[in-house]
Amino acid sequence: MFVIGATSAWAADKTSTCYGTPSKGSLEKGVALPEKGKNFKAYHPLGVTLGRNYVHSTVKSIVLDAYKKLAKEFPKKRFLYGETGWEEGGEFSPHKTHRNGTSVDFMVPVVNAKGESVLLPAGVFNKFGYSIEFDKKGRYEELTIDFKALAAHLYFLHKAAREHKVKIKRVIFDPRLQPLLFKTPYGKKIKSLLKLNSRQAWVRHDEHIHVDFAIPCEKVK
Repeated sequence: MFVIGATSAWAADKTSTCYGTPSKGSLEKGVALPEKGKNFKAYHPLGVTLGRNYVHSTVKSIVLDAYKKLAKEFPKKRFLYGETGWEEGGEFSPHKTHRNGTSVDFMVPVVNAKGESVLLPAGVFNKFGYSIEFDKKGRYEELTIDFKALAAHLYFLHKAAREHKVKIKRVIFDPRLQPLLFKTPYGKKIKSLLKLNSRQAWVRHDEHIHVDFAIPCEKVK
């Protein structure tokens, strides 16, 4: 549940080294995602203050490059990123993964009753957005998941990752909502490009998607 934003000086970031796997690993020289940018922000300032927005340096570049591409393609769409991990990785409660800087949660983009792109409400009383429950049509109160924007986000994450010579290892999203994702223009593309879970994960993953990037990592220290 954190914020990404400014893209000004990420080229000057130190190079990170990841160890092990997302479920058993650590991170060296982790870098923080910016709290906000032109078309995105972190899920909550508290997450940033606590340092829960660190990733591998290559992951940061991929994430920001994808937001930049989205800003050109969909200038009116707004995006919110969620939890990532600690600066040095390691156990990251309540998540079972996010331990080596290669995992990022992205909160789903939503539209309001007028069809306007808005940010998912994320605060202390709804577990920073993570306790929101969408129905089988992707609706929550006055909000609806913007499946078109979500599919585009995944496509541009894939594209940015390939430009950095890595792949997306896996994407976790509620299987019951995936058909609505695949019906969109970019959804038809990502269905063949990315590996999404076919079975329900230990938590629904309806209010966010979990993405693991296939960054080459060293063996666990």
